[in-house]
Amino acid sequence: MFAGKHVNVTAVRRKNDEIVFYEVPSISKPWVQRLKKIPLLRGVVGIIESSAKGSQHLNFSMEAYAEDETSDGKDDKADAQTQTIDASESKEEKKSGGWSISMLVGVAVAGVLSFIFGKLIFTVTPALLEELLFSGVFESKVGHNLVEGLIKIILLLAYLYFISMTPLIKRLFQYHGAEHKVISAYEAGEDLTIRNVQKYSRLHYRCGSSFIVFTVIVGVVVYSLPIFTWDSIWERVYIRILLLPVVLGISYEVLKWTNALRDIPVLRYLGYPGLWLQLLTTKEPKDEQVAVSIASFNRMRELEQQMTKA
Repeated sequence: MFAGKHVNVTAVRRKNDEIVFYEVPSISKPWVQRLKKIPLLRGVVGIIESSAKGSQHLNFSMEAYAEDETSDGKDDKADAQTQTIDASESKEEKKSGGWSISMLVGVAVAGVLSFIFGKLIFTVTPALLEELLFSGVFESKVGHNLVEGLIKIILLLAYLYFISMTPLIKRLFQYHGAEHKVISAYEAGEDLTIRNVQKYSRLHYRCGSSFIVFTVIVGVVVYSLPIFTWDSIWERVYIRILLLPVVLGISYEVLKWTNALRDIPVLRYLGYPGLWLQLLTTKEPKDEQVAVSIASFNRMRELEQQMTKA
């Protein structure tokens, strides 16, 4: 999936080798656009919006994959034309390939709730484990917060490692790596051919995986501030949940900051923790996966040019 200024495009290779596209115009309410210009707040808004849109596109890909897996090879549905959702159409016209606006909203809400639920688990569980195992070890709250952050990193790495061993997630991570390669090749001014794209690294500074690492680091710093003290495990958990939007907002700004500094010899290393995590969240793609990513990116650019001229 690639997101442009005006449209988001996902490309899927069907069982008969045809590449089909799922296109959704990027339409945000004016008040959302205003919020996305406010530092700290824009990070939270952007994350929620990305979770909603990402869930729609991932669901489309999963449905296409499941449909091909259950077909007998004679299914003509793969010959369907590009699926496009346009917010300016009527309710009936918004149905495409079995997708309706109510379904899209439902998937978007599910995606946001899944993100929030997952973030709560990885926020609350480390705090509970640290309190259970190390409650009397450190006198300083900073010590407890550092161990909590370490536990969080260990849980995160273990989770990513084990899910990456499943065939479906491994395939997803390969496409993730292909997306990064395409972006890197494009930013380097290369012609987007499979051979050119495969030369580039599957790691990229602006990846959301980097954001995950920064939430852990920023969380340790924020939770260690003198004003956020606790006398019981429940107060500790409550503070973590209350400060979650703050941590997300700051982490987003740190991600933008490290990306802006990536060409400065010494400061570029600030972004390395995020790149290291991408060793788990991306896999080396095959040529056919790179071809799909190139098709998606080119289609996104084509639509962007059309919408800009219009």
